[in-house]
Amino acid sequence: MSVTHVDANGNTANCTVAVCPIDLSVYGYRPSLGASGALIGLYVVCLLIQAALGLRYRTWWFMFAMVLGCIDEILGYVGRILYWQNPWGSTGFILQIVLITIGPVFFAAAIYTLLAQIVHYISVSHSRFDPKWYLRIFLPCDILSLVLQAIGGGLSSGSNGNNTAAVDIALAGLAFQVFTLAVFVVLAADYLIRSRAVWLNMRSPLRFQIFCITSSAATIAILIRCTYRIYELSQGYSQSSVVLRDQGLFIGLESVMVIFAAYCLIIAHPGPTFAEMARHKSTGSVDTGAAKA
Repeated sequence: MSVTHVDANGNTANCTVAVCPIDLSVYGYRPSLGASGALIGLYVVCLLIQAALGLRYRTWWFMFAMVLGCIDEILGYVGRILYWQNPWGSTGFILQIVLITIGPVFFAAAIYTLLAQIVHYISVSHSRFDPKWYLRIFLPCDILSLVLQAIGGGLSSGSNGNNTAAVDIALAGLAFQVFTLAVFVVLAADYLIRSRAVWLNMRSPLRFQIFCITSSAATIAILIRCTYRIYELSQGYSQSSVVLRDQGLFIGLESVMVIFAAYCLIIAHPGPTFAEMARHKSTGSVDTGAAKA
């Protein structure tokens, strides 16, 4: 049996669940095995569906982002299981703190690829930018957010959460992600307002309407999740942080929000959606005259 040592700062050495109270660990709880296992299973299914749809419809950028996001989340929740086994071990802590933090960045990148396709479908002339600029603007911002969160998470894991500078870097990455998403939402809303005379007169297929609803829901879910993580990290990794040590909040505002967004993006997959809209246009089911206005 390991010998327990707690220094004057409350740091532990050689702790195990057999000899140390769980309150002395970073999170103050052992992650739910059931929740972690269920989430791993759901992300595996999501990954397989996204890979199949991506290969079928050749939506390479969307598939790449979604598959990477799912892999990140799977490994992150494997880290939660390892953390359950040993709340003082470094492997589980590193996996979850880095990968669960950055996973939604890839889902946000997938969302950014959708606006350009919507613009092409409704009316390019009503957009403030050439559609290709949406990707050129938002993907670099997403990459910067990813880098900041990865660096912050990596440094935090190396210090077992005691590096305040690392927490600040991760916070900056999360805040920048929220800012980027907010700007994206504003530009998307601006485009919808500018093009409303077109899309209000379009006989869009039901799939496109569902696509718009689910992609919007995914965006809102990721915004909620990022806002929660900013609030969580603003209190650092101290034992006095009530939010950090509340597993229910984590599952509800991190796990549920992100898996919800991932499955919304299955329904909002651009492949079948825009393939159906192309068929509607070719058969005259969509008012193409209005779309060209």
